Amino acid sequence: MNDILLFTLLTLGLLGTVMAVILYFVAQKFKVIEDPKIDLVEDVLPKANCGGCGFPGCRNFAEVSVKAANETQSLEGLNCPVGGNTVMKEMAAILGLEVEEKEPMIAVIRCNGSKANSPAKVQYDGPASCAFAHNLFSGEGGCQFGCLGLGDCVASCDFDAIHMNPETGLPVVNDKCVACGACVKACPRGIIELRNKGKKDRRIFVSCINKEKGGPAKKNCSVACIGCSKCFQVCPFEAITMENNLAYIDFEKCKLCRKCVEVCPTDAIHELNFPLRKPKPEVTDAAPKERPAKVVAEAAAPKADETSNETKPDNIA
Repeated sequence: MNDILLFTLLTLGLLGTVMAVILYFVAQKFKVIEDPKIDLVEDVLPKANCGGCGFPGCRNFAEVSVKAANETQSLEGLNCPVGGNTVMKEMAAILGLEVEEKEPMIAVIRCNGSKANSPAKVQYDGPASCAFAHNLFSGEGGCQFGCLGLGDCVASCDFDAIHMNPETGLPVVNDKCVACGACVKACPRGIIELRNKGKKDRRIFVSCINKEKGGPAKKNCSVACIGCSKCFQVCPFEAITMENNLAYIDFEKCKLCRKCVEVCPTDAIHELNFPLRKPKPEVTDAAPKERPAKVVAEAAAPKADETSNETKPDNIA
């Protein structure tokens, strides 16, 4: 019995030793030597793993960045929206490169079909999911392009930057937004867009994506873009384009002159964080201008020949 036990132990020990040797050689054969810069780059990243950079996580973004730096000596097309310019500068310094500063971005809601502007015609009774409701019907207000108001964008945000307004039924983006783009991907209607924050956080955009003609669009939402092209006509910077009955403002070209806002007949164009406009003076009938005193005096004085006739005696021929 002892011999059997000893044989078993020796066999298992020998088998374990052989497997260990095999695993060692396999590990040496297929081992991957990582660039130590990957760990350094990962350390400066925000560890959000939000996917806003376009990659699965911060580790993968660090690997891609180091590879790009080694192969192309450039970080063009790579950006960490959460860390912003500060993190990108630190990362570039580690890699011995320079990186261009990018304008900070923020998510904007391109729909103003609130409960007041787009009153409900039907009542939705189903799962509280925009993705689910999108496949069932056009929306309670009837606009097939408008916000469904069920909060998929809120659930997707890891930064507490977006909330549903119970009064309007629309999402609201706050200053915590890091432009990761998660809400953009989560919205089945595509009403959320990443745009430049703008100087002093001022932004102008068309808060509508309805591509229907003016009549049907206005029927379902009182503030829908009706494709009248008035904004297109007044823009001095060619920042507005018209396509499929819808105006779009290019935030790269827009100079925030606000001329388009003034002419929009449905208030579909939104201006954020601008000072209040000064009220225009009322046009009234102007009072008649008084003639200068010199002109009045000259008009009242008699002419020379009239004076001579008045002073001339009657008996003189």
